Amino acid sequence: MHPAKATIVEDIVNRLNSSPFLFVADYTGLKVGQFSELRNRLSGVGATCHVVKNTFLRKGLESAGLPEVPGLRGQTAIVIGDKDVAAAAKVVKTFAAEAKKLTVRAGIVDRLAVSGDQINAIADLPSRDVLLATLLGVLQAPASQLVRVLNEPASSLARVLQAKADQASAA
Repeated sequence: MHPAKATIVEDIVNRLNSSPFLFVADYTGLKVGQFSELRNRLSGVGATCHVVKNTFLRKGLESAGLPEVPGLRGQTAIVIGDKDVAAAAKVVKTFAAEAKKLTVRAGIVDRLAVSGDQINAIADLPSRDVLLATLLGVLQAPASQLVRVLNEPASSLARVLQAKADQASAA
């Protein structure tokens, strides 16, 4: 392999190894301005989009020890990032719906191959912050219920005493 090509493959391997996810998309028909808009949106969620040659991507996946991604043909762009996979998937799904030119083919999430439909399902998940807040609420619920149960006898006694005092003052 030519040294320049080996450098490109090595760069792809480094990017793949540093990212917990990879989305492979067909960007046929996408204009330069639209592609720039996609890149800007992705940068807001800690992800990047790169145009790659299919043969380089195949060699990079093999060298990184990642599973093969089916359907590598035509014009290929990859989306990788270092943060929340759901946020990047939401951006790609939203952009694909708006532009109607971008098609997510497949991808890799946590070193497992996923289909385009599975990536769209990931996009429908709540964000990481919402999931953490929900988990915190679930974890706090038993503690707050315990406090209510422990306070109930004292509250009942206070209500009985108040009722007795109200009854005595009425008489």
